[in-house]
Amino acid sequence: MTDVPQPDKLPAPLVIDPGAVGPEGLLDREWLLTNSLGAYASSSLAGTNTRRYHGLLVAATAPPVGRVVVLSCLLDQLCLADDAGGETAFDLATFEFPGAFNPDARGRLAAFRNDVAPAFVYRCGPVEVVREVILADAANAAAVRYRQVDGPEARLRLRPFLALRDVNGLRRADRTGQMTYLHYHNGIRVEERSPAGADASDAGAPRAAHLAVAGGRARFAPDPQWWYRFRYRADLDRGEDGFEDLYTPGVFEAALSVGAPVQLTVSLDDPKEVRFDAAAERRRRRLERIVDGLGEEPDETSRRLAVASDAFVVSRRMPNAHPSTTILAGYPWFADWGRDAMIALPGLLLETRRFEQALSVLRLFAGAIEDGLVPNFLDASGRPPAFNSIDASLWFVVVADRYVGACGDEAAWRDDLAAAVERILRAYLDGTRFGIRADADGLLAGGDAGTQLTWMDAQAGGPEAHGPVTPRHGKSVEVNALWHAALRIAADRGVGGRDYAELADGVAAAFEEAFWNERDGCLYDCVRGQEADASIRPNQVLAVSLPHCPLPHERQRAVVDVVRRELLTPAGLRSLTARDARYRPRYGGSRQSRDLAYHQGTVWPWLMGPFIEAWLKVSGFLPGAREQARQWLARFDAHLTEAGIGQISEVFDGDPPHAPAGCIAQAWSVGEVLRARRLVNRP
Repeated sequence: MTDVPQPDKLPAPLVIDPGAVGPEGLLDREWLLTNSLGAYASSSLAGTNTRRYHGLLVAATAPPVGRVVVLSCLLDQLCLADDAGGETAFDLATFEFPGAFNPDARGRLAAFRNDVAPAFVYRCGPVEVVREVILADAANAAAVRYRQVDGPEARLRLRPFLALRDVNGLRRADRTGQMTYLHYHNGIRVEERSPAGADASDAGAPRAAHLAVAGGRARFAPDPQWWYRFRYRADLDRGEDGFEDLYTPGVFEAALSVGAPVQLTVSLDDPKEVRFDAAAERRRRRLERIVDGLGEEPDETSRRLAVASDAFVVSRRMPNAHPSTTILAGYPWFADWGRDAMIALPGLLLETRRFEQALSVLRLFAGAIEDGLVPNFLDASGRPPAFNSIDASLWFVVVADRYVGACGDEAAWRDDLAAAVERILRAYLDGTRFGIRADADGLLAGGDAGTQLTWMDAQAGGPEAHGPVTPRHGKSVEVNALWHAALRIAADRGVGGRDYAELADGVAAAFEEAFWNERDGCLYDCVRGQEADASIRPNQVLAVSLPHCPLPHERQRAVVDVVRRELLTPAGLRSLTARDARYRPRYGGSRQSRDLAYHQGTVWPWLMGPFIEAWLKVSGFLPGAREQARQWLARFDAHLTEAGIGQISEVFDGDPPHAPAGCIAQAWSVGEVLRARRLVNRP
């Protein structure tokens, strides 16, 4: 909550009642705040860090990645004078250690509000205090503000805990250089010094955190300590190391009273000022513009998803180039992936009419194409991009066409996009990396038994241990549906060099012959020579949802009916029918356990986009079909308060109750559910 009145344009803040969800529910739910660099702040609603990825400032040192956990958490305490001349202390923090919570302030939390600045409301005897968090929009800096709503003056004590380590690592007191601090007139500087004799390059880039407290006649009392064995339960549940030691340099103290807030500011590398209300107002205005892009009278969930979309649209600086817009695949651990960016873009940017940013994303990935391949993912550590994707390039063609169709920017097609499309199609026709090539029948093949080029790309135990969990080399169904769509788009838009219409006609005929599964009345998932994979998977629905479907209407309807019967759940589509012996009903446990389940039954919400589009197409967009689609999408209304507050998770369990899992905020989940809702309501 901020002091600025809530405008009607934004959805009402999601409010979580601790009494309704219980102490464990506060640990299971997470909040997320991001900025344009890809930096973020996130933790559980209890204030307990349950992952190594949590922190009040997770900086992006090579925007939008190179993430460093700077300020992990705060031990904050409100002290009130009592009648005996002493004082009563109320903890606001909740830490988990092996076997205990200490302190445990979950019972003191009165409400959480997922507002422009996430807000935690605490009741401490006669005092209500609100803790709010905001990030600088274009700097690695965060502010935590405390506002007293009522009651007598109190004393606020803040003990910061610093990690200053890579977001994927863990800090150990006995395996580190010296942590030290410098106290200067208006704050402190905390840094790690390399062990004696160590090469400076071994320690990576210098990391220093600057902290200052403003308001309430603040002062700092040095008291350096190491606190050991913070327990991260979500990491332990994932079969990973989940214990960390954190360094604290001392305690800030300040007087707190009604109308006189106290603010802690933290930044990486250089001291930075964060004007809380100004930063919150800038964020509010940006979110208002995004919601405005939905047009007149969008429903409340669509407005919430439009607000959620802001988290993924960030800036990236490529070598020798101006910053470009890109799309992060998910929080807290994904970077910008080509396939994910293309699938998410229509919902995140076209539905909200952010056309300039959409074109910037397309230009970024077009400029990174090599041998006709759009990068599978970009990197920021000096390593070249990875290109192990057969479909990211084809998604680029489809999305470039959708961009021009949405905003009519024919000049961008002519000047920026057509040449990239031509390079992609020419490379695929002539043959490119990973054995990607058009076969004699015109269908697209690629990969081998050791590669994973489609979106079903899990490796059991990692790429060095085993091959793909779901081998899909050869001719996969959605890749060839994308291939057919890309050829039709090139023909319709007059891309030169080949007779793309004739090529598309040949692919359409070969597609139906190769992929139609007469026994099950649907499409094979993958074809290799005379071998056809009859696994019932959701990939086939893309053949119906994409433009220029190569199937006749009755077979389109049959595909949708099979997918509906076998794969549809309230949270999305299963990646494999539950009748298959390989089906795994739960996603969780160790990395190997998760990899084995990732595409063997786990539910993916992003697939609701193509499913709803296919359903509406075969149903003629009739009112009854629209109403049925609304009912299928209704689960996501409640999900916005179940895991990542205001966001949609990466995956869900295959079996009921379809518990959310994976990343708490996934770009293509948000983008495709938003796009599906817009399709249902579009005239």
